[in-house]
Amino acid sequence: QVQLVESGGGLVQAGDSLRLSCAASGRTFSTYAMGWFRQTPGKEREFAAAISKAGSNTQYADSVKGRFTISRDNAKNTVYLQMNSLKPGDTAVYYCAANQNPLSATFTYRSSAYYDYWGQGTQVTVSS
Repeated sequence: QVQLVESGGGLVQAGDSLRLSCAASGRTFSTYAMGWFRQTPGKEREFAAAISKAGSNTQYADSVKGRFTISRDNAKNTVYLQMNSLKPGDTAVYYCAANQNPLSATFTYRSSAYYDYWGQGTQVTVSS
């Protein structure tokens, strides 16, 4: 069982930056592909960013491309989401997720269906 704990959310103004962290339990973090998703009330959870287990490949939703950066530190069992130039439309609960058996070291996943474990979420609120 993998436990994921997000942190770093908060209330910021448009144009500000935040860095979210997701700490994972266990010794096999480096074998997981990781992702960040977000959700607002009444809407489905949507993909934001993903990173391969080695950190060599990333992908982003069009809505965050150029503003958000996903990274990971396998020595610290942590994945990050650096969010710059935040907009009110980025307001959501942000979740990190882990795929415990990616097809290859370079695989990333956009669909929530491919993730096995989820954190509890952290709220990000961007005011205008």
